[in-house]
Amino acid sequence: MRFSVEFILRLIGMVIVAILGWSFGGWAARIEPFDPRQDILYRTVFGLIGALAGLVLTPYMTTRPSRAIRRSLGRLSAETLFAGLTGLIVGLLTAALLAYPFSQLPPPFGEILPFVGVIAFSYFGISLFVMRQGDLMGLMSNFSGRTEGGGSSAWTNLNRTILLDTSVIIDGRVADIAKTGFLPGTLLIPRFVLNELQYIADSPDGLRRQRGRRGMEVLADLQKLPNILVRISDIDAEGVREVDDKLVVLARQLKCPILTNDYNLNRVAELQGVTILNINELANAVKSVVLPSERLTLNIFQEGKEFGQGVGYMDDGTMVVVENGHEYIGEYKEVVVTKVLQTAAGRMVFARVEEDNGKKKR
Repeated sequence: MRFSVEFILRLIGMVIVAILGWSFGGWAARIEPFDPRQDILYRTVFGLIGALAGLVLTPYMTTRPSRAIRRSLGRLSAETLFAGLTGLIVGLLTAALLAYPFSQLPPPFGEILPFVGVIAFSYFGISLFVMRQGDLMGLMSNFSGRTEGGGSSAWTNLNRTILLDTSVIIDGRVADIAKTGFLPGTLLIPRFVLNELQYIADSPDGLRRQRGRRGMEVLADLQKLPNILVRISDIDAEGVREVDDKLVVLARQLKCPILTNDYNLNRVAELQGVTILNINELANAVKSVVLPSERLTLNIFQEGKEFGQGVGYMDDGTMVVVENGHEYIGEYKEVVVTKVLQTAAGRMVFARVEEDNGKKKR
């Protein structure tokens, strides 16, 4: 049988406070003329009250505050924690240097000011370094992470946090992008995103269940990559129920971008000043740029929608509609680009096979 930490602490607190109540009852019984029966009665009553108080109140003095502190610290980014710790150390060192001069002041100042100095300088040190954490990280980058050629700092790369949305995990392309090294830093997956992914994987709908399981496999692949740190955290946003809203709130708190391909989340986050890394936009950005009159060599392998058309694909997956390509289906042909259209679905290229380049298929 397994016992929770809170239950064990309740029992320990009950015993400790019951002993204190028993001792207090003995002291209370001696206020009046001492009577052995009154002594036992007082001790028993206060001992039982102490046991009940210890059983009820112990979690509010132990596990509940520790959980609240952990949740608060979990919402802070690594940069903020590092800046706060550095500010605390600087504040304590400053207070230690001034403790001796303060102690030489006449009473009561010599007794009070050293303690007040520790609290005041610690507070100001933490506040100052957290407010200027960006400048602090930049200063450290100049000393340790920047290469002679002006490359980005090692600190920034290793401590950059990116929030992952459920849609981008299900999509699957994030694993391939991570393998290329274009996603340095930590990929943070909140527990509520993992719960949503598990809910999709357990869906009675076959297609949704397949997509959810693929998302689980993508997470497993990401965790095996040596150049990527994947962290699953219990971090949460209080007072918000929707997953997208929680991601936006956390991104603002942690000052980090969201990796997604959800159009609605993209728009909502941009309106609230949150940086978005959209995989669909990345896919369109890395496609080859072709211009009219440029020549390409394609494998025309299927018919187009219109009469006489053939369809081929460039190496990056861009579809090329060959206007007179029906005669050359199944052949590699050099085509000339005639028109390039940018649509919401992506880039579409139109081309023609020059008749002089070869004989038609008969």
